[in-house]
Amino acid sequence: MLPIKSKFKIAKRLGARIFEKTQTQKFALSEARKKVKRGRPLSDYGRQLIEKQRVRFTYSITEGQLASYAEKAYHQKNPAEALHHALETRLDSAVYAAGFAPTRRGARQMVSHGHVLVNGRRTTVPSHHLKKGDKLSVREGSRASALFAHLAKPDAQFRTAEWIAVDTGLLTAEVTGSPKYIVGEALDYPAVFEFYSR
Repeated sequence: MLPIKSKFKIAKRLGARIFEKTQTQKFALSEARKKVKRGRPLSDYGRQLIEKQRVRFTYSITEGQLASYAEKAYHQKNPAEALHHALETRLDSAVYAAGFAPTRRGARQMVSHGHVLVNGRRTTVPSHHLKKGDKLSVREGSRASALFAHLAKPDAQFRTAEWIAVDTGLLTAEVTGSPKYIVGEALDYPAVFEFYSR
């Protein structure tokens, strides 16, 4: 897992949205003060590289994993939608989308340490792909873990994606639909395909 200093350095280059820790007013003000005019505008390659890195760090995946996802999605009817679907339906992404973890990296840790069950089975692979009808749950023996302490608070706020139905009392979730890709609101996936097609 990246140290905080590294996250801030990366966020300065790629944008605050890729890490939850850098989505603060303090960080935004700090960046506004330090902004200087670029000598030259970014080249197409530079822009594509930045967008590719944004996707990679947002989902905390390796270069090889992203290249593989992009190659498979490129051959689908709607490549951007297919890539978004592949990234969002990873087990770690779904645990985050269900609101069980406050950050994607926290969700990855929960999965890697065996705290999450998929259809009743312990799964430790963050890249495990989920499909409609799959059920997630926090392992009974893990509910007392500090990782889930924030969920036990009376004022706990669950951030839930519309394609996942969550039972906050039982700490279970079910995939009931598909994540939607909205142009302009999500990451710039077309630029990622442009990067890999060079």
